[in-house]
Amino acid sequence: MALLRIRKYPDPALKQPAQPVENIDGEVSAFLDSMAQTMYAAPGVGLAATQVGDARRLVVVDTDHQHPGQHLLKLINPRIVESEGSILWEEGCLSVIDFTAEVRRASKVLVRAWTLDQNEIQIEAADLQAVAFQHELDHLDGKLFIDRLSRIKRELYRRKLAKMLKEGKADGQLPSHVRI
Repeated sequence: MALLRIRKYPDPALKQPAQPVENIDGEVSAFLDSMAQTMYAAPGVGLAATQVGDARRLVVVDTDHQHPGQHLLKLINPRIVESEGSILWEEGCLSVIDFTAEVRRASKVLVRAWTLDQNEIQIEAADLQAVAFQHELDHLDGKLFIDRLSRIKRELYRRKLAKMLKEGKADGQLPSHVRI
């Protein structure tokens, strides 16, 4: 396992939709292990393959802060098949430095995905886990959480980022909020 480089906005790789995984094999397993290690080191609660420059539909999610690794989900070709309710959640992103914002999402989702054992599973998720799934699956579709904000908020962030880069202050660190 190795730590992977997390791509940062505005890297064009973050806008590319991911492709389905055709074969679940040892390479996919090793890559998901590296993704999980990278997510924990960042630290975050989710990571999509597109965030590390891989165009496959793979995500890792672990929203249990009390027991890291005990509830880690490694999902292949995940998709949301049902959603309900509404929740406003303060989101950050490992690929969007120094910025968080409230995003409206479904409060409950039903996710279908494949496991490394080549079993199709269903996961009912609510609150943070539901938000994390929606956030990561957006990545697989080439979307960032900032794409869900108003044009004015996105433009303010772009200006802030340009200023930080110009001043050499963009160190890739996020505020202490939960990073998805």
